[in-house]
Amino acid sequence: MTPISLKLLDEIRGCTACADNLPHGPRPVLNFGSGARVAIIGQAPGRRVHESGVAWDDPSGERLRDWTGIPSDAFYDGDRVALIPMGFCYPGAGKGGDLPPRPECAPLWHDRVFASMPSIRLTLLVGAYAQAAYLGDIARRTLTETVQAWREAPSDVIPLPHPSPRNNIWLKKNPWFASDLLPHLRAAVASALAS
Repeated sequence: MTPISLKLLDEIRGCTACADNLPHGPRPVLNFGSGARVAIIGQAPGRRVHESGVAWDDPSGERLRDWTGIPSDAFYDGDRVALIPMGFCYPGAGKGGDLPPRPECAPLWHDRVFASMPSIRLTLLVGAYAQAAYLGDIARRTLTETVQAWREAPSDVIPLPHPSPRNNIWLKKNPWFASDLLPHLRAAVASALAS
């Protein structure tokens, strides 16, 4: 990790831009380094991740590591894998689960973060918020349609559903995800990390 990426990471972790809108206070949770080869852009930390301060430190993270085939030591090595949510802080809970990511984070920080990582070979877009932001017109009407059309995304981008246990029904209804997309995902991740 270069001094520039360490300085930027420290700056982000001290961010309080939307503190007044965070019921649990600011605690930006992300990880990246200048040598990262794979970027995982998710939604926002959940309550458990907010408490631990470790990105994807929950059942969703366990499933995501299984989907990608990335062992924990590599997953948490910022010079191999960048963990960048759309919203860096836990937004709080709503009626149907966590609230959406705060809209301030990505415009405020993403350009600088990605400029500091020239070696990214593969970007995983986890969930509808990341897909809408990074796929633009390629994103379809629903997350299911967007993920189903993964072959139409740029070759260095893969859209994924959120790996939350709440999506078990989605996974059962969409068996093509496990049979078609997961083997491609694992091969693409292995190739990006090996290059």
